Amino acid sequence: MKYKSIHIKIVLALGSCFLSLFVNAQQLETLIDEALENNPEIQKFELQYKRVSEKVNEVNTIPNTEFGVGYFVSEPETRTGAQRFKVSAKQMLPWFGTITSRENYVSALADAKYEDIVIAKRKLMASVAQSYYKLYANKAKQDVLAQNIQLLKTYETLALTSVEVGKASAVDVLRLQMRQNELQQLKDVLYQQFLSEQTNLNNLLNRENDVEVTVVDSLTIPIEDFEINTENLSVHSELLKYDKLYQSIEQSELLNQKESSPMIGFGLDYINVSERPDMNFSDNGKDVVMPMVSVSIPIFNKKYKSISKQNELEQQEINYQKQERLNSLKTMLDKAINDRISARISNTTATKNIKQAKDAEQILIKSYETGTIDFNDVLDIQELQLKFQMGQIEAIKNYYLQSTIINYLIQ
Repeated sequence: MKYKSIHIKIVLALGSCFLSLFVNAQQLETLIDEALENNPEIQKFELQYKRVSEKVNEVNTIPNTEFGVGYFVSEPETRTGAQRFKVSAKQMLPWFGTITSRENYVSALADAKYEDIVIAKRKLMASVAQSYYKLYANKAKQDVLAQNIQLLKTYETLALTSVEVGKASAVDVLRLQMRQNELQQLKDVLYQQFLSEQTNLNNLLNRENDVEVTVVDSLTIPIEDFEINTENLSVHSELLKYDKLYQSIEQSELLNQKESSPMIGFGLDYINVSERPDMNFSDNGKDVVMPMVSVSIPIFNKKYKSISKQNELEQQEINYQKQERLNSLKTMLDKAINDRISARISNTTATKNIKQAKDAEQILIKSYETGTIDFNDVLDIQELQLKFQMGQIEAIKNYYLQSTIINYLIQ
C-alpha cells in the first residue's frame, strides 16, 4: 500500500533524526534496529493491522442464497395434474454500492490501526534511546566513583606518611578509609541499578535479560541544539490517528446510508406436476416454473437514524479527543525544550565547578609538599568534586533524554 510505504519512510526518517544527534551512536543504532525487528508489542500491532485488513475479504460478500424443498403430503389437483413437490431458490442483493461502502469502511479502520504501528515504533525508538542513555550515565558514574576511590587511596598513602612523621593523626586515615567504603557502596549500588536497566533494555529488544549491553565511553552536549519545528507537532502520528478514526466514521455513515436502502431479491420456484391419467391435452403434467423478484424495504428505519446520530456524536468526540491530545503534546514539548535548556545550563556550571575543584586539589597537593596538608579539606574538596562530576553526568543524560522526547514529538 502507498499509505503504508509512506509511514515506513517516516519511521526510518525518525530513526535517522535520532541518530544524527549522536556522534558515537553505532551501538544505539544497532539496538534500535534490533528492537524494531523483535519487539513483541510491534509484532502485536502488525498482526492486529493484518487482521483488520483481512476483514475486507469478509465484508466483500452477499447474503446467503436460500434453497427450499417442499413435498405435498396431500397433493393438490390442478387442471394440468397433481402437484407433487416444490423446489425454490432465492438470492437477496444489497443496494448498489453497499459492498463497496463496506470495503471502504474496513479499509478506513485498517488505516487507523496502522497508525498504532507507527506510534508504537516511535515510542519504542524513544524508549530504547532513553534506556541507553540511562545505562551510559550509570556507567559513567561508576567510572567517576572508581576514580575518586583511587584518589582517596592516594590521599590515604599521604596520610599514612604524615602519621609516621607526626603531621597527621590515625583518625585522618580512618576518615579517608570510611569515605572509600562509602564510595564503594555507592558504586556497588549503581552496578545493581545498571543490571536492572540492562534487563529493561533487553526486554525492549525481546532477548535474554543477561545479555551484556555496551555503551559509548563518553558523551558531550553539542555546541548548538538541533532546529525545532513546532509545526510538525500538528501532524504527529498520535494526532493523525484521530484523523483516520474520523474518516472511518465518515465511511461508517456512508455505509449506514447504503444499508438503509432497499434490498433486491431474485428467486425461482419449480413445482413438479404429475400427468392426469386417461386424459390427453397439451399441458397435461406440465411442470410449473415461476421466476420471482422481491424487495426488502426498511420501512421502520429508526435504527439507521440512530446510527447516524451516534456517528455524528462520535465524530464530535474524536475532535475533542484530538484537541485534548494536541494540548498534552504541546505541554510535553514545551517541558522537554525547557528541561533540555536547564540541562545545558547545569552542564556549563558543573564544568566550571569541576575545574575549580581540580585547582583546589592541586593547591592541597602543593600544601602537602610544604608539610601543611589538612585532610579535612581533602575530604571536603573530594566530596565537592564528586558532586560536580555526578551533576555533570546527570545533566548530559537529561539533555539526551529530553532530546529523544523532542524528536518523538516533532520528527
